[in-house]
Amino acid sequence: MTTIESDDRGLLLACPQCGQRNRLIYERLGQIFRCGKCHAELRPPGEPIEVKSEALFDSLTSHSSLPVLVEFWAPWCGPCKMVAPELIKVAAEGRGRWLVTKVNTEELPVLAQRFRVNSIPAFALLKSGREVARQAGAMPAHAIRQFLEQGGQTE
Repeated sequence: MTTIESDDRGLLLACPQCGQRNRLIYERLGQIFRCGKCHAELRPPGEPIEVKSEALFDSLTSHSSLPVLVEFWAPWCGPCKMVAPELIKVAAEGRGRWLVTKVNTEELPVLAQRFRVNSIPAFALLKSGREVARQAGAMPAHAIRQFLEQGGQTE
């Protein structure tokens, strides 16, 4: 599993061919990216992205051209641990169609407060920085996909 980082402009990942670090600009997610060094095609993110700060969360969710599924979770939460492998499946299946992100409510309590999260795991679907759907509770991968697909039709 590769590690995807983010900054205020895009997702940062290493080229699988040459190791060069590349930035996938949020506004262009869903398009084809090529490595700046070897020109190999870079696959879109297919794993959950751990959000490390409020500022990065805001940049990603407001500028992403793809819908963003946010899971609010905590390390001590049993149901959150059960959902983790399901989110990995959903992220892989949605490669290039949506992003899956994780917000640790212990590390970023202000985001949990802003989204009025009172139970975890909780899921929010955001498009252009706006919440379009919400669901609380642990779900298997097929239910998370259904939530994404139904939430995508609410706009």
